Amino acid sequence: MIRKRRRFELRKTLFLLPNLITLSSIFCGFDSIRRSATAQSEDDFYRAALLIVFAMFFDTLDGRVARMTKTQSAFGLQIDSLADIVSFGVAPSMLVYQWTLHRFDLAGLLVSFIFTACGAVRLARFNVLSMGEAGKPTKPSKYIVGLPIPGAAGILVSIVVANHAAAGEIGGERYASAILATTTILSLLMVSTIRFRSFKDLRLNVRTVLFVAFAIGSSAVISTQLQPAFVLVWLLGFYVLLGIFESLWHLPARLRGLRRDSVPPPTVPPAA
Repeated sequence: MIRKRRRFELRKTLFLLPNLITLSSIFCGFDSIRRSATAQSEDDFYRAALLIVFAMFFDTLDGRVARMTKTQSAFGLQIDSLADIVSFGVAPSMLVYQWTLHRFDLAGLLVSFIFTACGAVRLARFNVLSMGEAGKPTKPSKYIVGLPIPGAAGILVSIVVANHAAAGEIGGERYASAILATTTILSLLMVSTIRFRSFKDLRLNVRTVLFVAFAIGSSAVISTQLQPAFVLVWLLGFYVLLGIFESLWHLPARLRGLRRDSVPPPTVPPAA
């Protein structure tokens, strides 16, 4: 009886662990929003961006801990999505608005809101697709429909970090329109049906080795020609371009499949 009780208490503790990590992600997102709202310098925006990076670390960690402890649940999926909308929806929207999009007045405000709104829609769709018939999360697939919200937030955050390394050159009037366009494109990619790789099925083969070699080589070139802070911008941008390229590459085959499915079966004349 005592052994069963201890086992139950251990199970309950293990269930709380990934959720506490998720709450840490929410705290980082909340503090990032606070810092962005009261920012007075490029250093303040840089610190707000770093808090979102820490939130990404906790977001990655909570899922791994849940799988290791076998405590995956529908509750964990829902609280993880709520954490994502705070840390990767509202926080980066506030950051990019206060940093540069406020120059566009209402247009900048709307684009910042659209980023958060599209992130919320993206997460809601992900939750629906991730739930099995028994109400439990399904096994992660090879592809994800729509750009993941941490990836979209990561691009905005990496630009702010790169701006700090470039002594504030990116955050000026010269690149403001490009930041506005980038935020809009990322918002649309989140609610698109473009499939992006989840990298859940990575295997050690020739293709993987070539992919990693290209990533390392190109990152070294970016780091040498520009600054190391621009490497993350490049890697996340390459991830987005890879998803778009693969979708365009497989588009003809999908169209042929749709045409084949839309052709009605031949009618069989009734027997005389």
